[in-house]
Amino acid sequence: MKKLSIVVPCYEEEETVPLFYPAVEKVVKKMPVEIEYIFVNDGSTDNTLNELRKLHKAHPEEVHYLSFSRNFGKEAALYAGLKNATGDYIVDMDVDLQDPPEFLPKMYKLLESGEWDCIGTRRVDRTGEAKIKSFLSDQFYKFINRISNTQIVSGARDYRMMTRQVVDAVLEMREYSRFSKGIFSWVGFRIKYLDYHNVERVAGTSDWSAWKLFKYASDGIADFSLAPLNIAVWIGSFASLVSIIGFIAVIIRHAFNPDAAVLGWASLVSSILLIGGLQLLCIGIIGRYIGKIFLQVKERPIYIVQEKK
Repeated sequence: MKKLSIVVPCYEEEETVPLFYPAVEKVVKKMPVEIEYIFVNDGSTDNTLNELRKLHKAHPEEVHYLSFSRNFGKEAALYAGLKNATGDYIVDMDVDLQDPPEFLPKMYKLLESGEWDCIGTRRVDRTGEAKIKSFLSDQFYKFINRISNTQIVSGARDYRMMTRQVVDAVLEMREYSRFSKGIFSWVGFRIKYLDYHNVERVAGTSDWSAWKLFKYASDGIADFSLAPLNIAVWIGSFASLVSIIGFIAVIIRHAFNPDAAVLGWASLVSSILLIGGLQLLCIGIIGRYIGKIFLQVKERPIYIVQEKK
């Protein structure tokens, strides 16, 4: 009998943890597999850890958990869960039950066929989300797929079941700044996506604010595309060309009319401010990439475990 590891990152999820386990167990107990749960408490400040302790005490053979020393982010929690999973197949799920457990048997069956290495999921709509949030998310996928060689499926979720080979490939990528949607696509393998309609959280509220989503998107762009650096080069080249043309125009004007009055102070100041702003923009883009290099070369751990059962 093969073993299925279910990796579940948790942050401030005291309400959903008690609901998640019975909902998933109702499905997986009918599957011909040995089950292992790997919950990862990402530095929650509520009673999430206590709920995980209770769950482990009630099911010590199946349920295991890691608890971080502080909040390291979902990407670190996912990496930790994958690293500690021992199953032949590994699936990542959100504890809020927005990832339908009823897909698990079908995902397992497709992997068992040997035709696929990874079964992912994709939301075909965002019913229940704010329209502006849905619009910006769609635009992000369109934008990053235009500027990156790594194509990311629009609406793809982290909810996916993978073979051990795929998980080992993902774990080989030890970068400090992690963008899992891009990493899963970058490693390749044979991937099949299952479509489903958006599901509301079973309880609690999401901690993904608009600002966090923006930062996550900008990290994804910087991690999987050099286009911003190329944009900085083109801006610099264009500004230099305009400056050269301006110098030539001034020289020609002075040659034909040496006594011409000095005019255009307002436009000159505006031009200086514009060029200065573009320079700062380019420096900021370059600085973001240098910052990622700085974090990587320090080789700090991606996460720190305080408690493990």
